[in-house]
Amino acid sequence: MSNSKSEVAYALVSERIVNGAYSPGYRLVLGTIAEELGCSVVPVREAIRRLEAEGLVHFTRNVGATVAQVDSTLYLHTMQTLAVIEPAATALAAAAMDEAWLKRAQELNDAMRQCLEDFNPVAFTALNNEFHQQLYSQCPNPHILDLVQRGWRRLAAMRASSFTHIPHRARASVEEHQHLLELIAAHASPREIEEAARTHRTNTLNAYLDQAGMAPSVI
Repeated sequence: MSNSKSEVAYALVSERIVNGAYSPGYRLVLGTIAEELGCSVVPVREAIRRLEAEGLVHFTRNVGATVAQVDSTLYLHTMQTLAVIEPAATALAAAAMDEAWLKRAQELNDAMRQCLEDFNPVAFTALNNEFHQQLYSQCPNPHILDLVQRGWRRLAAMRASSFTHIPHRARASVEEHQHLLELIAAHASPREIEEAARTHRTNTLNAYLDQAGMAPSVI
């Protein structure tokens, strides 16, 4: 089995799920994907199993692999996971953030603030995603970073623009970002940074759950 072919298959299928080329319910035909990649179905099957473990693909007997449907429970579980691991990644990354890195994060949050004037939830969500990536991506722990990136990929695959459902949350989100940036710039303790990042993530999740008529998250 070629690990490189498996990685290529994984990258191809996950990208198409994220960009919407493979929509929820789309049937993934292993032979067709393998033919496109010029390989056997073995590395493709391995890639599909990996995507299934991440919650992006669902396997049904006598049907095969299909792109997972989106539901509020999956969103809840993904956001709860991120509420645990992303703040830790952000706190660990803070020490490595130089002035240029922090300046870029500030520019992104400023762009989000400007976006509030003529609110576009899709554009706001894209800026929000880039902002958070700017903060956690320098995490020196590769295992934590991998888990965070998986969570964000899962959200992207759901095409879950939270701010489409909870536009009122956008302004508070920008202010919480600003508080987080100020903590990092002031070299606050990792505990303070982690707590602020977790509060921010949980506030967004609970606003979404309230809009969906679901109980708030305990995390």
